[in-house]
Formats: sequence, C-alpha cells, structure tokens
Amino acid sequence: MFGLFNKKSEKEKLQAQYGKLMKEAHSLSTTNRKLSDTKIFEAEEIMKKIESLA
Repeated sequence: MFGLFNKKSEKEKLQAQYGKLMKEAHSLSTTNRKLSDTKIFEAEEIMKKIESLA
C-alpha cells in the first residue's frame, strides 16, 4: 500500500516506453515492415538512454 504513491524513476519510465515500442514493432512486423523497423530504431535509441543512466 505504501508503494502506491511512489513515482517511477526515469529509468523505469524509459523501460516501459522501450517495452511498448518493441511490442508495437512485433505486431507491425507482419503487416508493415518499414514501420516496424522505425519502431525498433526508436526502441534502440531509448535503450541507449537507459544504458547511459546505469
């Protein structure tokens, strides 16, 4: 219950965004390969930010 009001750290926010982008890229991979590649590129940029925070 006490964790209810804890704010997410910058790293946690980036990890959630990375997961969302990878999920979108996976679902797009069967229909629109170019858009899927774009999402993967965006996710890789976010991963670089996560690694720089660590």
